[in-house]
Amino acid sequence: MVIGEQPGEKEDRQGRPFVGPAGRMLDRALVDVGIDRTEVYVTNATKHFKFSRERGKRRIHQKPSRTEVRACRPWLEAELRVVRPDLVICLGATAAQGLLRPSFRITQERGAVLELPEHDARVVATIHPSAILRAEDRETMYQGFVADLRVAAGVLRSLQAG
Repeated sequence: MVIGEQPGEKEDRQGRPFVGPAGRMLDRALVDVGIDRTEVYVTNATKHFKFSRERGKRRIHQKPSRTEVRACRPWLEAELRVVRPDLVICLGATAAQGLLRPSFRITQERGAVLELPEHDARVVATIHPSAILRAEDRETMYQGFVADLRVAAGVLRSLQAG
């Protein structure tokens, strides 16, 4: 299971998560580490697209508040109960803080294998693919993202083997 922050502009219009530029970045990285996206349930911590204003035809994304993440938590919990994932990958601080704890810091804990005992699952958090798209050094950011996803892929392989 992959959890992002919230639907983006394209996701909101199409009604599916990670179908825009960040989704293409995620797809590329999943291929690079050998995870089949068709085998992954993809969702978001918040279920609505929050935007502050429009720029031309595009609405400009605004980070969801902690209150909004908490308000959407029952839906995320329901998804976790139905999907019953062995592994959850959190993309970005909002997803990790919403699932794990408000004090979670991507810069300090990304790529670590954590436990989600109430769902009998492992968790790996990493940056959100949109951070790569905004970075000056996209290749370095991408390689760090892939390294974190390789950890997740290793967890999946070990769970499948044992």
